[in-house]
Amino acid sequence: MTGTLTIVGLGPGADDLITPEVQSALAEATDVVGYIPYVARVADRPGLTKHASDNRVELDRAQHALGMAADGRRVVVVSSGDPGVFAMASAVFEALEAGPAEWRGLDIRVLPGITAMLAAAARAGAPLGHDFCAINLSDNLKPWSLIEKRLKLAVEADFAMAFYNPRSKARPQGFEKTLALLQKTCADTRPVIFARAVSTRDEQVNVVALPECTAEMADMRTVVIVGSSQTRVIHRTGAPIVYTPRSAP
Repeated sequence: MTGTLTIVGLGPGADDLITPEVQSALAEATDVVGYIPYVARVADRPGLTKHASDNRVELDRAQHALGMAADGRRVVVVSSGDPGVFAMASAVFEALEAGPAEWRGLDIRVLPGITAMLAAAARAGAPLGHDFCAINLSDNLKPWSLIEKRLKLAVEADFAMAFYNPRSKARPQGFEKTLALLQKTCADTRPVIFARAVSTRDEQVNVVALPECTAEMADMRTVVIVGSSQTRVIHRTGAPIVYTPRSAP
């Protein structure tokens, strides 16, 4: 097969945070496939066809991309952040595993991107400087009971935690439950970072002590980072610096 399929991350929002490797793949593509707002970030040019689709159709999108690559096209599947972090790379490989055997002969690459979690952490300082975990708070693809179990275990292990998809209009209760659990089980004032739309004109980064956090402080464009019991705040003129020491007692 002469077609190619490249799965890329566009980073958190700013064009200068797209890696040169991803920029080269986009420049060579005949087709770009992805969620509507992510495809819109790719500039129009002659010879490029853009295939934008709504959310929650990841498998259909992946099958479409694989089919076009099998027909000899140079296809790029775009995600925000990194394609392997709660994004399209897994969906493509799910479709590949379940699809026609000939798809497995395709030239498929995954190109990394800067995640929203890492961009948010960098804005705040180094809150992920020691062990941490990332949890997607959406229960669209897994039951809330599993999310709750993972939250409790992460607290018990004293990880710093990064939360993706914390709160939407359709499911505001999940983050409310998350905060209630954290405020009940963490008897301290560890810092929580609310980082919204990092690297875009709408960027907002706020550091709030855990007991003072409310669910309304987050939405779907927000990454929430909760420090561990060891995470520290350096107060200074301007924004504080939040960091987790490299060692643990």
